[in-house]
Amino acid sequence: MIRLKASELRTTQDPDPEVIKKIHRNPIFIICDNVLDTYNVGAIFRLADAVAAEKVFLCGETEIPPNPKIKKASINTWKWVEWEYVSTTMDAISKLKNHPPAGGSNLKVIAVEQHKNSIPISKLKVGFPVAVVIGNETYGVSKEVLNIADIIVELPMFGVNTSLNVMVSCGIVLYKIIEQLKRSSS
Repeated sequence: MIRLKASELRTTQDPDPEVIKKIHRNPIFIICDNVLDTYNVGAIFRLADAVAAEKVFLCGETEIPPNPKIKKASINTWKWVEWEYVSTTMDAISKLKNHPPAGGSNLKVIAVEQHKNSIPISKLKVGFPVAVVIGNETYGVSKEVLNIADIIVELPMFGVNTSLNVMVSCGIVLYKIIEQLKRSSS
């Protein structure tokens, strides 16, 4: 396993495709549904790398690399994580459902959103493969995606604010999934 410090990532040239192929990936897909803040997008690449996600889908009006803000916030992890631009989130989900990853016929789509049908994160129980959809910073995950999601999960808010940053919310959900899977495999 290659482990690079942030300072090393910032200065790396394009990674060798053969090295990238050898990196173990978890069957986790992160789908950005019109995430507009380029710093959030960059941070999502860092998160995708941290959980060894298989792929990031950037959908709709989500900015794509090599945007300088994405590059800075991602500390170049966007070069190490496979990603794809898809015009709509529904198309990205269809792509995953119609061409599932190896052993992925039971892919679960989880939308991270406050919604009347959501479950608290404490009740989240899933397995691999999984697609986690995060939404626009103002409007959240689109209604059409919420209608087809297998699970809608939300994080409890105990203060005066009603929501968390999309990358933070995604990180909490992904680490909850990783924690469950590590527990079940031991």
